[in-house]
Amino acid sequence: MIKKAFFSTLDFLLFSNLFIAFGAVAQGLVTYYLLKVPIDKYVLMFVFCSTLLVYNLSMLLAKPKEPQKSPFKRVRWIFSHLRLTISITLIAALCIIPIGLWYLSFQSQLLMGFVGILALAYNFPFLKLDDKNIGLRNIPGIKLFLIAFVWSTSCVLLPIVQVESTYGIAVSLSETLLLVAKRFLFICAITIPFDIRDLYQDKLYELKTIPVMLGEKKAWIFCQALLGTCLILLILFTKSINLDVIGLALTLFLTGWLIFKSNLKRNEYYYFFFLDGTMILQFLILWLLRFF
Repeated sequence: MIKKAFFSTLDFLLFSNLFIAFGAVAQGLVTYYLLKVPIDKYVLMFVFCSTLLVYNLSMLLAKPKEPQKSPFKRVRWIFSHLRLTISITLIAALCIIPIGLWYLSFQSQLLMGFVGILALAYNFPFLKLDDKNIGLRNIPGIKLFLIAFVWSTSCVLLPIVQVESTYGIAVSLSETLLLVAKRFLFICAITIPFDIRDLYQDKLYELKTIPVMLGEKKAWIFCQALLGTCLILLILFTKSINLDVIGLALTLFLTGWLIFKSNLKRNEYYYFFFLDGTMILQFLILWLLRFF
């Protein structure tokens, strides 16, 4: 009974995309923590709702012909709880409007407007390639980098732009670029295992993801190379080794280990809880280390 209730709650958190939305909030908090600037709750609310909206919309638009026969539990859960999923998506969409219009600066609105267009273009088939209508995700090799760009912009660049507008706190261009680059590499690394898991399905749908193009083994190596590059940037551009650097480095090592232990036989909980959970873990480690 307890086990059933636990997994029902876990399914709801993971498959409704609430968990990934909390991951986005955690990544926003990491940015505020590293910059040592005031936290803007409205930015975090906007990031939470927009992540929820985009991920749910993505799933709804990609509905298979027979979702209940899907090999993925997430797909079966979403379309067996369709009213709930649509309700959550609509609530997220309705919350974004007042937050975006009343609390975000004009510069932030422009930035997120651009990111929103990219996020929607990811799924909507507005392009034509080989007589097929496709979205940005179908362009060979672009899916991974588009996802990482949207995440790093929303969770790093948006807080910086808003804090500069609201508090007049200047963040240097070099520091901004470094933060965005490290976050971009980190998000890329934790996204690739999902594409490796979906390797055979992506081939079927003719999606040219990095694992489809490189192969499974080279894609795993690419993951570790991305994390390694992130670690090099972290150490290379740090004046002194402090607890923040140690915390971020520890997160990268744990993420690398989780990616190394992942494989095609792992269930969906491993990917959606542990791998996506590294985004929340990163903030928790930084927060806990401040007590030492």
